[in-house]
Amino acid sequence: MNSLFPCCPVASLLLCIPLAAAPATDPPGRLHINVDDSKGQPLPCRLHLTGPDGKAVAAPGQPFWKDHFCCVGRIRLRLAPGRYRYEIERGPEHQRIAGQLELKAGQEHTLHVRLDRIADLKRQGWYGGDLHVHRPVEDIELLMKAEDLHVAPVITWWNRTNRWKDQPRPRDLLRRFDGDRYAHLMAGEDERGGGALLYFHLDEPLPITEAKREHPSPLTFVAEATKRNRKVWIDIEKPFWWDVPVWLASGQMDSIGLANNHMCRRTVYATEAWGRPRDERRLPPPLGNGQWTQEIYYHILNCGFRLPPSAGSASGVLPNPVGYNRVYVHVEGAVTYEKWWRGLKGGRSFVTNGPLLLGTADGYLPGHVFKAEAGKPLQLHLDLSLITNDRVKVIEVIQNGQVVQRIPCEDRLSQSRTAKLTVRESGWFLVRAIADDVATFRFASSAPFYVEVGKQDRRISKASVRFFLEWIDERLTQLEKALPEAAQRREVLATHAQARQFWKELAGKANAD
Repeated sequence: MNSLFPCCPVASLLLCIPLAAAPATDPPGRLHINVDDSKGQPLPCRLHLTGPDGKAVAAPGQPFWKDHFCCVGRIRLRLAPGRYRYEIERGPEHQRIAGQLELKAGQEHTLHVRLDRIADLKRQGWYGGDLHVHRPVEDIELLMKAEDLHVAPVITWWNRTNRWKDQPRPRDLLRRFDGDRYAHLMAGEDERGGGALLYFHLDEPLPITEAKREHPSPLTFVAEATKRNRKVWIDIEKPFWWDVPVWLASGQMDSIGLANNHMCRRTVYATEAWGRPRDERRLPPPLGNGQWTQEIYYHILNCGFRLPPSAGSASGVLPNPVGYNRVYVHVEGAVTYEKWWRGLKGGRSFVTNGPLLLGTADGYLPGHVFKAEAGKPLQLHLDLSLITNDRVKVIEVIQNGQVVQRIPCEDRLSQSRTAKLTVRESGWFLVRAIADDVATFRFASSAPFYVEVGKQDRRISKASVRFFLEWIDERLTQLEKALPEAAQRREVLATHAQARQFWKELAGKANAD
């Protein structure tokens, strides 16, 4: 077993940790927090502890980010007296605990919590990963344990940041611990005017630190990455970034962030930042951005692409915990890092930032390709399992971009549902569940299932191709103004012109409205 850093033994956390000196007339209280699993053993977890002043409490020596810290399940704090609010979580497979306590001056208070599982997806072959992590590599082992996360490539190089610039690259970039948890220390991100691409499986950073906002084209670095490693994995970080049509046309993309960092634990970003904006009259805030994200992904599938959805939280940049947005991948037998990525490539997956939604069609997992003879409709039986801490009113079946069924749900922690789906033409379908939450876009979605009927293996929608053609024309107009230097403008626009030709040719292959 490899370890990123020597974990602090539980005993060391039994010591009181001074957070701040308190006046002698008002001595601090001592708060003991014990979090156990169902067997009474200390359970690594995440704590949101808010003090009487309304500010988040940080525990020195423990990984802290924005409004929470993580620990091994035992923590001792010296705090000013007063009323404290707490929330204790460990990813979507455990229950959430929340409450208040009163800490009196000079006294001890013990909070003893048992955090039970609501699901154990590992037993069913499902392993969760977060593809957008910006936290320190020294903390990643504890962070993953505290979130019950199994795969986390850590972004250590970015456009203006390269952790390895002034220190040697680790000999072992892939770290394994707990037997089945994997952290890779050489993930990277190219985030500029056209949006963000995430890179995995490389051994060295790409030379992106001198890149300007719009020059060179991101595809310059895509070409460099594929030259270095033909097995490089490139993820489109969000569907609404301006250069998405160009990236799709390149044929080099491996996944796309359906559960992305615009979706946060307590809020959702209401705009598309510097991406292609939605029509807010049709898709109003605060949830419109999440709906726009899904619509674009459905257009991509309607153009014949078979691009699996991914998930990333951007913890370390945005306020999410590690693993808030995660993709679960199904693996047969013992999990390895390589097998997990193969499962993601095959679309045997679902994404979530709350509900757990498992589904099969005629016993097959997402990613399966059903084949049928022309003129003979497929009658498919869907088995669905929903486990959730959030209230979900319906499970939706999406076929070729349209909601074709709404299956009512009860207000229960776990439930099973079945459905029948008739398929008469080539295309795709998936299932999703959107939580009843007005503050943030909390949902789960399976990866698509695909259907090939007769000789038509892909459904290519005229409307969806037109959607991307209009998009790329808007981007070309934008770049004409953004690149005043003639040589750079010609270079970048040539890439976009090639992509536009791809979409024009795809329009000629359209076989559906």
